Amino acid sequence: MNFHLVLDDWAALQADAKAIRHEVFIIEQNIPLELEWDEINEVCVHAVAYDEKGQPVGTGRLLPDGHIGRMAVSKAMRGAGVGGAILEALMQHAKQRGDDAVMLSAQVHAERFYQRYGFVRDGDEFMEAGIPHIHMRYILR
Repeated sequence: MNFHLVLDDWAALQADAKAIRHEVFIIEQNIPLELEWDEINEVCVHAVAYDEKGQPVGTGRLLPDGHIGRMAVSKAMRGAGVGGAILEALMQHAKQRGDDAVMLSAQVHAERFYQRYGFVRDGDEFMEAGIPHIHMRYILR
């Protein structure tokens, strides 16, 4: 299935990023609303993937400190390369702006996905929103 990516600020991508995050995190994973929405969105670079009909199918964000977060892909599009394209676009953006590394907190079940892009585990497992996570890091330089 074809898709295209857009990187922009929260003002431009908020509606579409929220739709995917609501579907994946709040509905599918039962993450409480108050844990999903934060003021950090305003200072992040956001990525949204759109299918050929223009519908949002994936999202992620890059924080000013180099953390990548809120990676989410709609269930129907998982395995189609959407998550990898979002991750690579955010990593490239971080590299272009001069970041030395990117970090993320991955749900444990997604560790292999991030490993395929060169991320390595950095620390012990921890719980966040009732879901086991691990810190991961990728050196850009």
